[in-house]
Amino acid sequence: MNPTSVLFVCLGNICRSPMAEGVFRRMAAEAGLHDAINIDSAGTGDWHVGEQPDRRAIQAAAKRGIDITGIRARLVHEKDFETFDHILVMDRKNLAALQRMAPPQGPGPELFLRYAPGAGIDEVPDPYMTGGFDDVLELIEAASAGLLRALRKPASTAQ
Repeated sequence: MNPTSVLFVCLGNICRSPMAEGVFRRMAAEAGLHDAINIDSAGTGDWHVGEQPDRRAIQAAAKRGIDITGIRARLVHEKDFETFDHILVMDRKNLAALQRMAPPQGPGPELFLRYAPGAGIDEVPDPYMTGGFDDVLELIEAASAGLLRALRKPASTAQ
């Protein structure tokens, strides 16, 4: 597997994208690929820059043995389009925001749940106002497993 980089993006970078970062870091490490994949997360909104993930996200991840307390919210930057091979977005609103930012060349952002076709939905719901962190984590785990499978495929057969 060639070294690659993945950026997970949601709105505030305190719920969905840090949970995805934590889940995918663990899956990559369990697959022996920790050093082969650069993993990060960011948000399209600046309300929480510098903050830890939401306490409910931290608690839900901790129940699965994942520590996301070291993550700090940050904004997506134009340079991220040069730095990351895969920019995976949680919903269409954030996808549209990133498509407006993306340079015409190189890979564009894509919906994360495309890697979990069995989920029956294509957007990861935002649990910030409504809760459902455990349900969101299940979607993230399914998409992370699909992403890892796709990254392990030879380039000629990757999705």
